[in-house]
This record gives sequence, C-alpha cells and structure tokens, in this order.
Amino acid sequence: MRALIKASAAPGLTLTEVSEPAIGTDDVLVRVLRAGICGTDLHIRDWNPWARRTIEPPLVLGHEFVGEVAAVGSRVEDLEVGDVVSAEGHINCGRCRNCRAGRRHLCARVRGIGVNQDGAFAELVSIPQSNIWRHADGIPLDIAAIFDPFGNAVHTALTFPVLGEDVLITGAGPIGAMAAAVVRHAGARHVVVTDLNEMRLDIARRMGASVAVNPRTHDLADVQRELDMKEGFDVGLEMSGAPAALNSMVANMAHGGSIAVLGIPGEPFPIDWTGVIFNMLTLKGIYGREMYETWYAMTVMLEAGLTIDPVITHRFTFDEHEEAFATAATGRAGKVILDWRPA
Repeated sequence: MRALIKASAAPGLTLTEVSEPAIGTDDVLVRVLRAGICGTDLHIRDWNPWARRTIEPPLVLGHEFVGEVAAVGSRVEDLEVGDVVSAEGHINCGRCRNCRAGRRHLCARVRGIGVNQDGAFAELVSIPQSNIWRHADGIPLDIAAIFDPFGNAVHTALTFPVLGEDVLITGAGPIGAMAAAVVRHAGARHVVVTDLNEMRLDIARRMGASVAVNPRTHDLADVQRELDMKEGFDVGLEMSGAPAALNSMVANMAHGGSIAVLGIPGEPFPIDWTGVIFNMLTLKGIYGREMYETWYAMTVMLEAGLTIDPVITHRFTFDEHEEAFATAATGRAGKVILDWRPA
C-alpha cells in the first residue's frame, strides 16, 4: 500500500510502498479516506529538535483521519466493515494509576499514533478497538477527519464554564479558531481572539469571534473598553505558545479568572506570577482530549448546529503531499486535508 513515511533521520518525507499493517484480535483495520496535516507532522518533516528526540524512523506519519472499517480482529465487537470511524490518537497503557481510575487522558505512558507507532498517512492503518470512534450519521468526511484537533479545541474551551462569560483566546491557528466557535456555541458573551496573522484572524471572525485583533496594533485594554467590559476577561484560552501572549492574558484577566493553556512554547519563559497570585488566577495545562467525553461533546455540538467548516482552507490528494505540507507550513492556511482515496 502507499504511505507517507519518515524514512530516515533527516528532513523530508517519502511517499512509497509499504506492507499492509497486521491486526491483532482486538484491532481494527481502517481504510483511510481523509487525513489532516498537524503541526506535529510538520515538526517530523522538518526534523526539528523535538522530532530528533522522539521519532524512530522508519515511521508512517499522521494521526488526524477518517476512514472506513476494512476488517476487524476476532474479539472486536460493535463495529462492522464499512463503518465510518476516526480514532483517538493517544493510546494509553491501561495499567497506570490514572488509567485504572478512568482518567485515561492522563495516562503516564501514553503512545501516539503517527509518533510512536505507524499512523494514518497511508491507505490502511491498524488501530486498537478501544481507540476507535464511530461517527454519527451526517458528519461530513472533512470534519470527521479533524476530530483530533477539534477535540483539542473542545477540551480546552470547555475546561472552565463559559456560559455568559467574556473569553480571551490568544492564538488564532486552527485550534484557536475552533475554540472560538465552541465557546460562542456554549454561550460566551464576548469572544476576543488575538493573533499576528491577519488571514487567521479573518478565520476567527468567521468562526464566531466578537473581535479578532493583532496585539501589535490593538491594545486589549482598548478592546475591553470598546466592548464595555468592566473587570477583565473571565476565561482565557492560550493557544499560541508565545510568552508575550500568556503574559498579556494574565494582565487582562478578571480577579479569580481561569486560564487553560494548550499552546506549547519553544522554550521556558518567565511569567508575571504577581499577576497570577494577586488576581487569584487559576492556570491549567491541557493535553489531548478527554477519553471519550470530548468526542461525545464534539458530536453533540455538531448535531446541534455548531459549524467549524471555515477552518478547513485547503484540500489536496495524497500524491500532492509536498504542496500540501508547504501550504500548511506558510501559516497562511487553516486546516489542510489530504484525500487518501485512490485516483
């Protein structure tokens, strides 16, 4: 079968023929239909320091996908050939304290599809039954393909109550933009999004942001006055990993406000801890999705009318992967989708 792989410990990716994956008694073989390109995939392609520490070539990339069940192991129940499915990309150990307590998203020994084992940039991928999510009828394939990053947005956006609250989102990448749509759907009053990229700010506006601004040209204190806000933001969602963004968020929060942090910084940086302490702020780190409450919430919100379509800006066939990755790397794109169906 055809697959996009990290063939060696060097920059670049290779589209080549590889053996079809085997499935065990508890596994599901999925025929991939669509797959999304993630920042993680870009890091692996570029062979950055994180990739050099983490990846062991050869490896099939990809963890955002939708496909059809092609075969099931002998102990797999409740799934049939032809079912439309995606998968939770974090495979937990099932044995650590958190796994045994049902907090599987906090697994101490989690492994990643497309990172620690072969992933979904291929015609077929093998996934444990426990990680399969069968999609409800009517979910468009392109949207189903990005349930993984959509789940990051939902997990972050709903970590703290947002009904009637004023929400600040720093970082208008695809996950930040989807988070804007989620908190708007969940009843937030004002949703303010900041980013340095005007194209992404436009996506955020289309996704439901009340105001989307470049912090280099608009001060958040001025934005608060324009919105007739009195005491700062109630909830912050940090999606950028930028030191200036988190410190600006801390400076603009209401007393007792809550901040969910998903953005990953490139290196350690100082935080204004006096602002955190004297304003009694709560900071919580977010990783992945809650298994599988987040997946349920995503489905229910889509069925209830939530729209995230504007976040998908480009579509390519899998043999156009070089152009697709180049587009995703420019920053002038939302989600980029690869079509894995045969020509």
